[in-house]
Amino acid sequence: MSLLSPSALCTRRAAKRMASCAESPGAATQGLGPRVASAGCPSLDPAPGPEEAEDGDEEPAEVHLCVLWNSGHLGIAYYDTSDSAIHFMPDAPDQESLKLLQRVLDEINPRSLVTSAKQDENMTHFLGKLASQEHREPKKPEIILLPSVDFGILNRCRCKWGEKLLRLWFTRPTQDLEELSSRLDVIEFFLLPQNLDIAQMLHRLMSHIKNVPLILKRMKLSHTKVSDWQVLYKTVYSALGLRDACRSLPQSIRLFRDIAQEFSDDLHHIASLIGKVVDFEGSLAENRFTVLPNIDPEIDEKKRRLTGLPSFLTEVARKELENLDSRVPSCSVIYIPLIGFLLSIPRLPFMVEASDFEIEGLDFMFLSEEKLHYRSTRTKELDALLGDLHCEIRDQETLLMHQLQCQVLARAAVLARVLDLASRLDVLLALASAARDYGYSRPCYCPRLHGVRIQNGRHPLMELCARTFVPNSAECSGDTGRVKIITGPNSSGKSIYLKQVGLITFMALVGSFVPAEQAEIGAVDAIFTRIHSCESISLGLSTFMIDLNQVAKAVNNATKQSLVLIDEFGKGTNTLDGLSLLAAVIRHWLALGPTCPHIFVATNFLSLVQLQLLPQGPLVQYLVRKPRWPWESRTMETCEEGDDLVFFYQVCEGVACASHASHTATQAGLPDKLVARAKEVSDLVRSGKPIKPVKELQKQNQMEKCQILVDRFLQLDLEDPSLDLDIFMSQEVLPAATTIP
Repeated sequence: MSLLSPSALCTRRAAKRMASCAESPGAATQGLGPRVASAGCPSLDPAPGPEEAEDGDEEPAEVHLCVLWNSGHLGIAYYDTSDSAIHFMPDAPDQESLKLLQRVLDEINPRSLVTSAKQDENMTHFLGKLASQEHREPKKPEIILLPSVDFGILNRCRCKWGEKLLRLWFTRPTQDLEELSSRLDVIEFFLLPQNLDIAQMLHRLMSHIKNVPLILKRMKLSHTKVSDWQVLYKTVYSALGLRDACRSLPQSIRLFRDIAQEFSDDLHHIASLIGKVVDFEGSLAENRFTVLPNIDPEIDEKKRRLTGLPSFLTEVARKELENLDSRVPSCSVIYIPLIGFLLSIPRLPFMVEASDFEIEGLDFMFLSEEKLHYRSTRTKELDALLGDLHCEIRDQETLLMHQLQCQVLARAAVLARVLDLASRLDVLLALASAARDYGYSRPCYCPRLHGVRIQNGRHPLMELCARTFVPNSAECSGDTGRVKIITGPNSSGKSIYLKQVGLITFMALVGSFVPAEQAEIGAVDAIFTRIHSCESISLGLSTFMIDLNQVAKAVNNATKQSLVLIDEFGKGTNTLDGLSLLAAVIRHWLALGPTCPHIFVATNFLSLVQLQLLPQGPLVQYLVRKPRWPWESRTMETCEEGDDLVFFYQVCEGVACASHASHTATQAGLPDKLVARAKEVSDLVRSGKPIKPVKELQKQNQMEKCQILVDRFLQLDLEDPSLDLDIFMSQEVLPAATTIP
């Protein structure tokens, strides 16, 4: 019996689109651009489209599995290319050994398993065990770990749903220019100095927008808590405050217009009902739902009776005491919910056995804390007259709560829309706040521009950490070199330059202002990177293999509108092999001609340029600034001042003449002698001369060995008759002599 069942069928076009996403996960794992958005599930059509005839041989069916594991519950969905269907399994509890997941894997045999890179120990152990099964039959699935998204300096959202939406935007950049422009319009409006106060006021209101879907779910299950009513009340009134504020803002901005129109009077109705019905102070005191006075006259009357009970019961107890035995010193009439009214008297000394508890005219009930409880004629009359007040009040207030819940649930659609628009406003307020504090500017979208133009761009994180940050410009478009090779000494800022180009482009495609004086973003469909290697034991891959996978995804999936960032590719293997691979990859892209992606390559392989490993060709006139090469070489500018190396951190035309690794080694704290020797060996290798051992070091080693031998000889007791010098000579002196040249 199958564990999973089809939930819906994709249209043929959507199915093919999703299959392509699943078969090439590079866009999801490495691509930072809009192609990430297409990696998600496409819109589902509840009715399957008509079958279309396909020419040629059919491709073998494949299954791509997605798994979520959290708090002991397992969520599974998979896509089957044979019938273009998405199957899902409702969240189900599973053991720590994940036996249910193993059963699903054995049943459907997926080609790939997609999950988050952020996992607990149980899932990490399971993935590691799965990756180690080299000879598994059927073949083990490819494990694809999606990196968790971090957006620290931009995450200034005040509500939980705003954070979720910001995370969603970061995982799904878009090329929809209308959507991007609408986001930037809101940010630009809040950045105006005269709008700072309204932005801060709206941001404060956002902190009261809470988890409304969870509250509505509890209402449907009748599990509503007292705190839920308070949270819902504050959320609705904050939403009304947002609506009133947005009505005074320019209605030409779509978000303000949507909030002003769609935050309807239903919100005021909900807030008014809750405010008039719910007694928040009383509810907190009694830890249950209570209503305010003047809502239900019957409840008010019963509460009045309940409030006046103490004095009334005191009078009843006085009359009961007159009819009791004179040996009973005192009595009281008490009320216990679900039991009713009882006469309570203290236990007397002669009341030892149970038979001693019997009193004429009274029905013994129970003994508690040296108090005897009875039913009398008067307490029975009180039960008949007043009834069980507590339970009756609770029942009637619960009925009112149910009616109030029905009123709220009938307007759930409005609350859901409130959450959508409020979270969107929260995200844009957060992005505007970051743009104001960090001096970001609005990017310009140019659909006809193939690539990006960035003027004085900055790395959004590094500029906050460094005392001074040197901005750099970048341009990759149709009339400039598409492949840029960046060289320079270690620690000169090559990686930071690559990252800032990628981050500025990515932030623009999210709809955020960017850290640059000016940025023009063209039709970029994806960002592929080989900058950081995400190592994990569960992958079962070496660092170099991970690097190769990243470059392979870029080579196989990048288009002429893609941005490719490669940093120090080839350093994880033999120098000659790494240089050859890097040159081969670049030559492959150059051979594509006008369809070559926009590529930034940072490398310390100076031989790549010095040995002219990159071809000359017909791309010279279209792609290059220098007429000799079909690429553009750049370097990080430096200056030697005596023995020191001064970094300008400025990109300029040209090729670095050396990596200056010795300078970096000195800064890292390596001994001067060691650095000097390394530099000497490096110069000998470059000149093709033989490398000779250091004479001083060799002489020092000889002296140390001789000293050890002398110390051992001095430790001998020559007067000892058992001492055999021949043995000492053969075991100590002669072996040591062979090691001393």
